[in-house]
Amino acid sequence: MIIEIIKFFVYAVTIVMISKFILVKALRGLAENLNLKPRTIGNISGVATSIPEFLTVIISSIKGLTNTSIYNILSSNIINFIQYITSIIIHKNQKQLKNKAIIIQLVFVLLTILIPVILLKNEKDISLIMAIIFIILYFIFTWITKKVHEKYMDKKENWQEYEEIEEEKRKQNKKSYIYVLYIILAGILLYVIGNALGNVLENLAEKFNIAEYILGILLGFITSIPELITFFESQKHYKEKEEKKALGVIEATNNLLTSNMLNLFVIQALGIIVYSLI
Repeated sequence: MIIEIIKFFVYAVTIVMISKFILVKALRGLAENLNLKPRTIGNISGVATSIPEFLTVIISSIKGLTNTSIYNILSSNIINFIQYITSIIIHKNQKQLKNKAIIIQLVFVLLTILIPVILLKNEKDISLIMAIIFIILYFIFTWITKKVHEKYMDKKENWQEYEEIEEEKRKQNKKSYIYVLYIILAGILLYVIGNALGNVLENLAEKFNIAEYILGILLGFITSIPELITFFESQKHYKEKEEKKALGVIEATNNLLTSNMLNLFVIQALGIIVYSLI
């Protein structure tokens, strides 16, 4: 049993490290190379940092450990929110949270925590219909947050002034295709390690009778580390000038919301579909 637990942590941490040092950096580099807005960079980072959850949830569902996947998503979303608030406080960006767009986004973040709690209390309702509802909610949330951001944020910020990239810095950037190659490499590595982690999860749950909720919570802590890294890096990136601090908060907030929405409405939905079919 000790060997399996060691394998669990080794594989899970490896997934996080691949996400942090290869996938997240490559996606951020590609985004900055294309001169994207902080909101867009945050969305891309949110997708990247949800890759570990995608792997662990799908693998858990394939192995029939549906409660593990649900607790994984719930704990991940809660931890993401705590990490986000912590990063805001440490960087002294609390006043940036007064923006209406960010307030509404954080309300949606809280909903991504409340919904899986309700789901856990009504396990019998977990079905393909629930998966379809989740996917529909994802598009609704995405559309609303986009409109809210356009109304309360885009018109207020002077993007041309804040996001101008110097020509010299552009020349120092790597070519976009290199970042794409890194992303593909990360995907392959994550797939291989993910399969190994799946076998360990199955052994721990079936052979050693470790409760699924314990496995899910442990996975939630581990798979939330990439978000912790990106929350701090995004605000650190813009901390030099006071007028640019808002951009770091915008990026971190969109990272948080995108990650939590994908975790619950897309990844959890896919996990339900896989579990129902298999």
